[in-house]
Amino acid sequence: MNNPFELNDIEGYLRWRERKLAAAPAAVSELIVEVADPRALTANEHAALAACISRCNMAIYASPMHEADTDIPRLLGAQFGLKQLDANWLAGEDGISEIRVFDNGTRQNYIPYTDRPIKWHTDGYYNSPERTIRGMVLHCVRNASSGGENQLMDHEMTYLLLRDENPQHIRALMQPDAMTIPERVDETDGVRPAQSGPVFSLDAQGKLHMRYTARTRSIEWKKDAATAAAVATLEKLLSSDTPHIFRARLEPGMGLLCNNVLHDRSAFHDDPTHPPRLLYRARYLDRVEIS
Repeated sequence: MNNPFELNDIEGYLRWRERKLAAAPAAVSELIVEVADPRALTANEHAALAACISRCNMAIYASPMHEADTDIPRLLGAQFGLKQLDANWLAGEDGISEIRVFDNGTRQNYIPYTDRPIKWHTDGYYNSPERTIRGMVLHCVRNASSGGENQLMDHEMTYLLLRDENPQHIRALMQPDAMTIPERVDETDGVRPAQSGPVFSLDAQGKLHMRYTARTRSIEWKKDAATAAAVATLEKLLSSDTPHIFRARLEPGMGLLCNNVLHDRSAFHDDPTHPPRLLYRARYLDRVEIS
């Protein structure tokens, strides 16, 4: 079966590439869909979000739902086949994480639970293959007084631009030992064994997945010239002014539904006279279903 993500399927890739570029959004506004209630979408709302996902693996919904209710992202995701939550040890009892500043406890030691910036990454890059994060919902309950913007990039478009630059970059980043997260010992979580894997991989259905972090600590890249060149080109792309990087600041009631696209977060500041920034993050082992 032909697959445009296979390096030897050049004709299939060129056909896919033409369609991908033709459908690519030109502005973040094309990703935003107004919905009345994310928990119970209308047929038109569902279709509009699915259309965005089909174009660039992500969509942003905007709703009047400002309640602190984890059912909002959970029920939204379920309407797109997202059911297998990655209930990591820092998530709540329902498997959904509160992304906010924690001033004490274990969470304060992890960057997502601080007000510091987060570099480019895909979620769960440190997970084992059986816990690959393929889908995600990020729902805003309250935003910060300032900052907290996200940059977003479709991992398929990243693949396309890297392959156009040099197909050997893709070959290098598909090596099974391209990127290794070293062993970590945590007082609460115990030992997390070293996890090696590719940056780009294909799932059982031939869909492209990306595993990446721009962190320079607690990460080891394969020590060969091809991998070094590919990583340098990827870093250059993510720091460029390519129109395929979108910038968004989620406001209360807004959320990101995606197939674990590349994203980052700027630093933010909470006003001590107002309730602090709060987002819900639901990470799934499933891909978003759009058919």
